[in-house]
Amino acid sequence: MKKLAAGLAALTLLFANTAAATEEQYVPVKPSPNVHTAYIEQIPTQNGKAYVVADYIEWYEGASADRIFMQNEPDSGLDGAPDGYYIVNDNTKLRKLTISPNAEVIMQFYNRTGNIEDAEIVLNERISLTKFRKLMTTDETVRDFPYHLVVKNGVVVKIIQQFIP
Repeated sequence: MKKLAAGLAALTLLFANTAAATEEQYVPVKPSPNVHTAYIEQIPTQNGKAYVVADYIEWYEGASADRIFMQNEPDSGLDGAPDGYYIVNDNTKLRKLTISPNAEVIMQFYNRTGNIEDAEIVLNERISLTKFRKLMTTDETVRDFPYHLVVKNGVVVKIIQQFIP
């Protein structure tokens, strides 16, 4: 929960300063047995293969977020999940999954210029796996987001950054 609180505080500040709005509407990622929501801890390479080291989380939005929030935080003084979402991370076990070299990476927000004041939301922007791996080492805000990992036959074929309102 410490990582969540620190990361969300930074993200809230960044989004409050975001200058550009996107024309595209946010659409939640549909839950599926092949989709695992996680914090990405690392993206190492071993024997020429890329891997993702992930801490799976439970991501809730809307009415589900409110219900789980009220169950877990009954003394919060709030009547629902702040900002319409809620994250549960009761199991911090790290999982190591192979990433397909052709994996699709879809981003919502990152620092494109090196100047954080220029950062903006661009929903569903496709970037290369190489660029994503670089961002994970150079852009701290990118590491604070949850990601949806689409896994087929035990291999990550798509990485989708979760939009945080």
